[in-house]
Amino acid sequence: MSAVATLTGPQKAAMLLLQLGKERAGKVMARMELAEIEELTAEILRLQHVDQALADQVLEEFYDVTAAGPGIGGGVGLAQHLLEASLGRDQAADVLQRLQATLAPQPFEFLQQADARQVLSLLDGEHPQTVALVLAHLRPEMASGVLGALDADMQAEVAHRIALMERAMPDVVATIAEVLQRKASAVLTPKEMAAVGGVQPLVEIINRAGPSAEKIILEGLRNRDEGLAEQVRSLMFVFADITLLDDRAMQLVLRQVETSSLSVALKGTSDEVRDKVLRNLSERARENLLEEIELLGPTRLSQVEEARAGVVQAIRGLEESGQIVISREGDDEYV
Repeated sequence: MSAVATLTGPQKAAMLLLQLGKERAGKVMARMELAEIEELTAEILRLQHVDQALADQVLEEFYDVTAAGPGIGGGVGLAQHLLEASLGRDQAADVLQRLQATLAPQPFEFLQQADARQVLSLLDGEHPQTVALVLAHLRPEMASGVLGALDADMQAEVAHRIALMERAMPDVVATIAEVLQRKASAVLTPKEMAAVGGVQPLVEIINRAGPSAEKIILEGLRNRDEGLAEQVRSLMFVFADITLLDDRAMQLVLRQVETSSLSVALKGTSDEVRDKVLRNLSERARENLLEEIELLGPTRLSQVEEARAGVVQAIRGLEESGQIVISREGDDEYV
């Protein structure tokens, strides 16, 4: 038995990486799972000294396996040969399975390059649950364009269903996608036909829908489910987002928050948030706040969250009264 035949898959992969050079090896490892990186790192650490002849044999084996693949066309066979040569049979099977799942066609992929108006036309007359299912699968910026173009009642109904939708049966999704794809052939030209749902996807959609649509959707949600509407609203602006406020807005907010509450809210926050607050206080107020923070001992997380919620509530109140404007991702700038 040759020396190379006694090596495990990870040992061969480690030797191969060492001969690729730091830059190339780094690029290869960057595409691996954490567990794979840890295993290969351990093998590299064990390889204090490697016989050059043995290293050459590993390279030759890798070349032979590559050359024996199905040519430049690639495919599962070649991918499996390459992975088994570098990682071993069992680990290669796991990696290949994950890759195949990632590369599998996604539902409603035929809509990803369409215009929002065309998707709206395609969904005309469909049940709100069907519309919600489709929007939950689309990119947030496209889904927001479609949702914003629906009438007020339909917007609220669809938003409500997206928020409550956590999982969908794959066969149901596939059936709906198949029906819509057939329908799309009459709506979209061939050139254009190139865990779903939940509260967070809805928030991402609403954040891109514009202030007027946002207000209508949230009011409609509140009429149907006040608790859910508040949950969605709370996720649309979090304490760390105060860095999005301009200085004038930040100063208005700080006038409504007690120094004692602000000091608790800043406990454990990022330097960026802390600096945003401090530079919008007068020198005296800044000194008082820093003194309060210094005097604080260990603070319960629940107290910190309660204090931050108070700051966010003050921001919401100022926004609803029109005194401040919150700049969100994708918003136009003001001049």
